[in-house]
Amino acid sequence: MSGRIVVHSLDHASAAAAAAASLGVPVTLTSAPGAGIYGGALWFKTLIEAAATSRPEARIACVLDCGDAAGAVLAGLRVGLRHMRFTGSEATRARLAALAAEIGALIEGDEKVALLDLRGETRLESACRKFLAEGGNDP
Repeated sequence: MSGRIVVHSLDHASAAAAAAASLGVPVTLTSAPGAGIYGGALWFKTLIEAAATSRPEARIACVLDCGDAAGAVLAGLRVGLRHMRFTGSEATRARLAALAAEIGALIEGDEKVALLDLRGETRLESACRKFLAEGGNDP
């Protein structure tokens, strides 16, 4: 999987979607670390849906970062998210992954991927376009 763009707001998600659409490439939007705990699964799903609606031609995938909270992963599954990150114990991740696999969802661990974190960026779409054009190279 190519790199991911960390989004903290609808402005971030919309800019990433616009950049991906302008380049004709897919984009994976991920929440900030632990956002599944403090923002919640429904907030993130709504954010992604709004960005997708603003740019229907964009091919958007998403990953909700649930930190070490198994309950946040379960909440994500309940609202229909199909890809989450869990950094708790491997034994718990394996159990969550087995449950998620039954409905076609994926629970990843603490794998390293290239990230563009939009926090603090002022030229959102430009930063996204540059990252995506370079392929979001893995570390």
